[in-house]
Amino acid sequence: MTTAEQSPALAPLRQARERFLTGRPLPDGVPDDVVAAWRRARFFGVRPDLDGPVRESAQPADSPLLEAAHPALSRIAPALDAGRTALVLTDERLRVLWSTGSAPGDDTCADLSEREVGHNSAALALRTRRRAEVHGPEHFLDVWQDVSAVSVPLFSPETGQVLGTLTVARALWAGCRPHPGAALAEAAAAAVEAELRARARTAERALLDAYARAARGRERAVVALDGRNRLISEAAAGLASPQVLEALERGARARGRDTGESYDVQLPEDAGCTAEITPVRHEGRVLGLVAVLAARPVEPEPSRPGPGGTLVGGSVAWRHAVARAAELFRTPGPVLVTGERGTGKTALALELLDGTDPLVVDAAESPELGLKEVPPAGNRGRAGDRPLLLRHAERLSQQDVAALNSLLEERPDARLVATHTPGTSPGPCLQRLLDTLAARSVTLPALRERPEDVRELLSALTPGPAPGSPPLTWTLDALRALEQHPWPGNVTELAHLVRALAGRRRVFGPVRRGELPDPVREGPAGRTLSPMELAERSAILEALRRHGGNKARAAAALGIGRATLYRKLREYQGRDAPNGPRP
Repeated sequence: MTTAEQSPALAPLRQARERFLTGRPLPDGVPDDVVAAWRRARFFGVRPDLDGPVRESAQPADSPLLEAAHPALSRIAPALDAGRTALVLTDERLRVLWSTGSAPGDDTCADLSEREVGHNSAALALRTRRRAEVHGPEHFLDVWQDVSAVSVPLFSPETGQVLGTLTVARALWAGCRPHPGAALAEAAAAAVEAELRARARTAERALLDAYARAARGRERAVVALDGRNRLISEAAAGLASPQVLEALERGARARGRDTGESYDVQLPEDAGCTAEITPVRHEGRVLGLVAVLAARPVEPEPSRPGPGGTLVGGSVAWRHAVARAAELFRTPGPVLVTGERGTGKTALALELLDGTDPLVVDAAESPELGLKEVPPAGNRGRAGDRPLLLRHAERLSQQDVAALNSLLEERPDARLVATHTPGTSPGPCLQRLLDTLAARSVTLPALRERPEDVRELLSALTPGPAPGSPPLTWTLDALRALEQHPWPGNVTELAHLVRALAGRRRVFGPVRRGELPDPVREGPAGRTLSPMELAERSAILEALRRHGGNKARAAAALGIGRATLYRKLREYQGRDAPNGPRP
């Protein structure tokens, strides 16, 4: 709370400021936020005897805020007491875009940020997002000691973000609250925001009309964008990936700066769809685009050689794990491959042991293996020597675990590759074995941790088509569902699904999402709000905050009916949106 929000006590505050500037202790009762503002100014190196900003602030070459505000402010300017009152417009960086009139000590600063001129009402309004008053000695600059100023933030009607501030400054006012210029500042801000809403609605209406003409029913996949707003049909939502939407957004923003006739947007190579682009023009300029999307089948990539396709994958996590395992195997000593069930541990172990004719034992099939010998690494060149592949080490009997521990103590360079699936807490003997192998272990990532490998795995896991039948392909929507599924059984579960689909499918064409099993088809529960919905929700909540929760006033400020506001509040209640006060 500033001094202006309390009963005026400017004489004691003026004395406190003098003591602050001379480094003397401050008296009791000085508002904490005023002292903090003075300290920030001193930290920024602002001189109290400064007559204006240290350097001229670069003015925006093209300011949509000034373009919208100028007509409204020009109508208000003649009503000012030109010799005693100043009206100032700044942008979101507190650069002065426009000013008229004058006030005592007003030298028309080009930058009202605290870094340049210290504490002032415009900086306070921008920080608190509400009307703010600063009076006389609350200012840091000497030149503003006899000035009272009130500032109001200006909000975007589309996003609710602060676009700038409007300030009314006049001679020092020590009377009752509010500042005499508060009503003028509020009225000027309302007029500017009304002009911003009118301009936004005109452009949005043009975009909405173009979207409606292109959609012609819910079955068409249509996206309309202007760099701020995004309209997506239900069909397009299931077809356009985030990368496609980002490419279209870039095209819309670039086209907003260009009035040329050529119009082409480069989609990602793996977009899975084509786009027919039409520019949306308004008042002689291109303000956005409408894209009509069409799906195209995603052809399988050539499969890589490997045991059942389980070693396929180009993700960073998978390539790092495989490279780590190969590096360990090239040096003498045992190797432990660990990971969830179905991640491909045995396939990787067999790949490492390829050409060595390993002895394969599986503790899951026979816990009592009677292990007595593990070949040492030094015998790699001897004929008849075979390395050991031990599967499911977690199932070993206590006797075999003890034998392995003893052998590895005697032969730390033993030729052994073991697989282990974490689960229940291991006993002391097994834990000792795992601790021994920990330094030479590699953990395979779960399939949910590398969803970018799903498409390549599908190509490797899909069986060859029967004679005269086309290969199995997938729609983009089906691929998305497969990539979003958590796959508790990992690659093994995916392989079973592919084989089941290939065996029972009797129709031609790509596999659609509707053909997938229910858990895969339905996808994760809940829905994240779209960027346009997030912006709309933010604007509604901000309007409610500004009007003290009064829904009628908030609806009027947003330019919508109360019934519409109530409906949108119900729609957004409990949705997956950023944390904040609930409407």
